[in-house]
Amino acid sequence: MQIDKLRGKALDQLFESVLTLKDKEECYRFFDDLCTMNEIQSLAQRLEVARMLGEGKTYHKIETETGASTATISRVKRCLNFGNDAYQMVLERVHGKDSAKESL
Repeated sequence: MQIDKLRGKALDQLFESVLTLKDKEECYRFFDDLCTMNEIQSLAQRLEVARMLGEGKTYHKIETETGASTATISRVKRCLNFGNDAYQMVLERVHGKDSAKESL
């Protein structure tokens, strides 16, 4: 995993902090303090791109609907094809196994 290069006390603290969040409102509050609006928007955009790629949408359709660059779409697609299956995992958890498997 690429993130292994960053492993350590600070990253562990970040992930442990995220795992303590109890609901969506706490997530909104924490990420509002932690990230810039652009950073939050980029994270949300990447997840939406993953969902749309899983549904078989074209780059043009994804670019039009999300505003994501083709570079971002390509990066997400590379993660879907060669990554850790984390996009699929969270999309299944959020949208239910049946609908996520159909879309990915």
